[in-house]
Amino acid sequence: METRCYTVTGRVQGVGFRFTARQTARKLEIKGWVRNNPDGSVTVLAHAERHALDALESFLQRGPYGARVDGVDVEIVENTDVGEEFHVRH
Repeated sequence: METRCYTVTGRVQGVGFRFTARQTARKLEIKGWVRNNPDGSVTVLAHAERHALDALESFLQRGPYGARVDGVDVEIVENTDVGEEFHVRH
């Protein structure tokens, strides 16, 4: 199991990014959360097997219809409590 923190930049707010990220993560049985940031980016904290995180990362690089992803920064995180399911933080 691995935990990754993603920061997604571009036109990623106001396009359903958080909700489609949650839907994708839940299908992949990933635990964690997604939230909008004041600077217009989106942060995703995800905990799962490596193959599931790779699949989520592939989605994050594309985003949902209407999004324009300019970049995805990835950081491996240690010892982080991500909760029991994947949810949207407000």
